[in-house]
Amino acid sequence: MVEESAYWVAWSQISGIGPVLLRRLQQHFGTLATAWKATKQELGKVEGFGFQTLEKIVQQRSRLHPEQLFIKHQQENPYFWTPADANYPRLLLETPSPPPILYYRGEVELQENLGQKPLVGIVGTRRPSEYGIRWTRQISTALAKNGFTVVSGMAEGIDTESHAATMKAGGRTIAVLGTGIDVIYPQKNRDLYKEILTAGLVVSEYPTKTPPDRTHFPRRNRIIAGMSRAILVMEAPLKSGALITATYANEFGRDVYALPGRVDDYPSQGCLKLLTQGASLILKELDELLKMLGAIPQIDEVEQLSTVQQLSLPTLSPELQQVMDAIASDILPFDLIVQQTGMPPGSVSSALLQLELMGLLSQLPGMRYQKN
Repeated sequence: MVEESAYWVAWSQISGIGPVLLRRLQQHFGTLATAWKATKQELGKVEGFGFQTLEKIVQQRSRLHPEQLFIKHQQENPYFWTPADANYPRLLLETPSPPPILYYRGEVELQENLGQKPLVGIVGTRRPSEYGIRWTRQISTALAKNGFTVVSGMAEGIDTESHAATMKAGGRTIAVLGTGIDVIYPQKNRDLYKEILTAGLVVSEYPTKTPPDRTHFPRRNRIIAGMSRAILVMEAPLKSGALITATYANEFGRDVYALPGRVDDYPSQGCLKLLTQGASLILKELDELLKMLGAIPQIDEVEQLSTVQQLSLPTLSPELQQVMDAIASDILPFDLIVQQTGMPPGSVSSALLQLELMGLLSQLPGMRYQKN
């Protein structure tokens, strides 16, 4: 029997099918294995699958053999996760566009993947001021010493400073690349890259040997936001990749924090804009920041709550109750929950995550859910 992971790899090889459409496929059919066997007419019922996309699928699918492709892929890229794998980062899986394949290299810590250890993203300009560098180092050090894992993109500037300061303080860090995991960019970060492999993890949605491309970096920012429970923007001009990360963070329901600066400082213009849009202020008292970040629920709190919840179920909002009622006593795949509730897929996904955090639901392989 071909594993579901093999179908994630196979579907990812069909041109014109990106992460968003793949997620819709999975939600509609329950598994990508089922979707692989679907007819052209059945595929046409999925939102976003127009005539040209369907033609590409029919032409390319006939030439691909998922099991053989999976074996070959494992030989060329032995370390990767797909959304069908239990160790795929849980928070990233709850976003609308999780990478169909996430390659990794370094030291894996499963508590991070399972959402039981807090990950905080730090992003900012490639040309920071002394002020931005100083505060990035201070905050990264404080996070590391308080048990947070710092996520960034290994670019010049703020990214580099956050990775380096975290490791210097004895903490773990994750670098999300816009290249293959074996391609170091920028080259000046070669030593930093090697150090991260011993004190954290390097991840990418691009296969080995993929060179840098200007279109890759905005896309990788969604992974930084998706893996993190909060995003800290240290310094960012108005046209900055850091603002793209903050936008993704808002879409994914993550907390966004911004370091204030002077109104006439170019590197601070993006941060000031974020503050006017509702981002939280990073103040001098770092204890307050750590307190706010520590208040974000962690998935491991589910276990601590289970006994209490068996005695007294909480009062749920109408939306959450609707999802709970749909699942009843059966194990249901995501697409059937969407059908039974009549709610938008994004709303159902958000409700399921909240119910998981409350300890009322458990997610099973294949995006299936059951009551606890």
